[in-house]
Amino acid sequence: MNERLRQQLAFIIEIDKLKQIYRQTILMDGSRTENDAEHSWHLAVMAILLAEYAAQKKLDIFRVVKMLLIHDVVEIDAGDTYLYDEHAAKDKAAREQQAADRLFPILPEDQAQEFRRLWEEFEARATPEAKFAASLDRFQPLLHNYVTQGQSWKEHGVTSDKVERQQGQVLGEGAPILWEHAERLIREAVEKGYFAS
Repeated sequence: MNERLRQQLAFIIEIDKLKQIYRQTILMDGSRTENDAEHSWHLAVMAILLAEYAAQKKLDIFRVVKMLLIHDVVEIDAGDTYLYDEHAAKDKAAREQQAADRLFPILPEDQAQEFRRLWEEFEARATPEAKFAASLDRFQPLLHNYVTQGQSWKEHGVTSDKVERQQGQVLGEGAPILWEHAERLIREAVEKGYFAS
C-alpha cells in the first residue's frame, strides 16, 4: 500500500469515532441524542436543500458541505461543547486547537492543510460560506428542540432569551430568512411552554 493511501485510510478509521460523540440535541423522534456524525450529515443535506436562503447568493456550496462534514471532527478529542454551557466554553477553543493539531496531520499534507483551513474558516465565520455553514449549525438544533417540544432546552434550563442571544447574530449573518423563521419558532415555543421557566 502506498503511503498516501495508508494515511487516508488511517484518517477514515479515526473519524469513525465521531459516531461515538453524542450531542445534547435530541433526535426529532425523541428517542435519543444524536451523534456528531449524524449531525454533520444532517447539516450537509440542509446546506444543499437550503442554499437559496443564504445571505450571499453566489456561494460555493461544495465548500460549505465540506466544511460541515469536517467542522466537528475535532470533537473526537475535544468532546462536544453544549452551546449553552458557559463553563465548558471557556477552554473550548484550546481543546479544539489541540485536537486539530493531532487529527488533521493524520492525512497526507495537502489534504491535512485543506481540512485544517476549512475547519479554521468555519470557526472564524469570516467568509460567506462559513457564515452560512455556521447558521445551519445553529438552526438545526433549534429545529430539533422545537420538534421535540423543547426536551433538551428543558433538561438544561435554557430560556428563550439565551437561545435568541446565541442564535440571532450567527443565523442573521448567514441566513436572514432562516433567522426570521427561527424567531417565529422561538415565539411559538414560548407560547407552548417549551423553554425552562
